[in-house]
Amino acid sequence: MASHINWYAGWIMILAAFVSGAGIGLFFWRENFLGGYGSWRRRLIRLGHIALAALGLFNVVYAMTPAELIRGWRMEWSGVGLIVGGVISRSG
Repeated sequence: MASHINWYAGWIMILAAFVSGAGIGLFFWRENFLGGYGSWRRRLIRLGHIALAALGLFNVVYAMTPAELIRGWRMEWSGVGLIVGGVISRSG
């Protein structure tokens, strides 16, 4: 059951990463966007965008893992942790 949730959550995260990257990219050409190229805020925005794509990919790979390997409460909680990590990476 949890792997189905991870499958959909993973693809939603990947789509959100592409959409947010495109949205951010519309303004990155501005020299002072989010405080300039080397600003802390701009670096964190870029890192969050990439982290969201990576966590989405991890969720999809987790969902494709054979059910025999996922059984057990520790593996179920790792799937929940992947989803929570994706949500946190975009809320910051």
